[in-house]
This record gives sequence, structure tokens and C-alpha cells, in this order.
Amino acid sequence: MRTSRILRSLLPAFALICVAACSGSNDNSHTTATTFVSPPPHQVLVVEYRPAKQLQADYAKVTGNVDHKKALLLFNLENGKTFRAGEEVVINFSLANAKLKGDGGEYRVRYIVDDEEMRWGDRWEDIVLKGWTPGKHSIRLELVGPDGWPYRNGDQNIVTREIDIVK
Repeated sequence: MRTSRILRSLLPAFALICVAACSGSNDNSHTTATTFVSPPPHQVLVVEYRPAKQLQADYAKVTGNVDHKKALLLFNLENGKTFRAGEEVVINFSLANAKLKGDGGEYRVRYIVDDEEMRWGDRWEDIVLKGWTPGKHSIRLELVGPDGWPYRNGDQNIVTREIDIVK
């Protein structure tokens, strides 16, 4: 009981101290400084499809254990390659024992750029990407089977390449 009376008597004094501390004669006493930081550039890739020379996947280029009778996808892009800004990046691939849906088969090629939305290729043609922002990027290419899941052949058919875009 006694402590509550003491607290009630100290409350107006505390409020008066807070009001006095918050009111200042300085013109900048209640000013907030803000700095504008521009957002990172938004990458909008333009996709174009071009006829490609259809080369059969060469099993001699494959490292690891693969079944020569199963479908195989090879991504014909050097890992770590550098491109200049404004230059197009071509996704070119080779297939063996597989036919894509657009060519009368049952397989699809799925590609994902920088963990963005996946896109599809249903014909054996080059996929040309333009509009890159400078920096490091990744391109993941997958051979998707008739069941809608990535089709495995050993450690193949799911390939990620890192590229670098410079100014």
C-alpha cells in the first residue's frame, strides 16, 4: 500500500522530467535524417529461340557413371564463362536417347536463371537470353522426363553453370 502511494506521487514528477527532456530549443531536436539508396537494378531477361544444330550428346565428354541406353542431356556452356553487358547468352545443349515434346517426344528441358521462375524448352533449339545485369549469375538446365520429374542418368541431366556479366 505504501509503495503504491510513493509511486503515485512520483508519477507526475517523472512525467514532468520526460516533457522537459523532449522539448528542446534546438531546431533539429526532432529531425530524422534519411538517405535515399537506390534499389539494385532489376534484371528482365528477353528470351529468344533460334534453330540449333542438333548434335548428339557425346558420352566420351561425360564424367561419372551413366547408362548409355538412357536419355542424356549435355549443357554446352563453359562453366565460369565471362560475358559483356549487352551480350547475349546462348543455352545450347545436346541430347542422346531423348526426344523433346515439341519434336514429337515425351521429354522437356527446364531452365532456371538465378533461382527465378522456371522456364521450359520443348524443342531442340538454342535459347538466347538478353538483358543481363552485371554480376555473377547461375543457369540450371534439367532434362525432365515423361512423369514431370528431372530424369536422372547417373549424375547427369541436371547441370548448373555459373557465368559472370561485366560492364
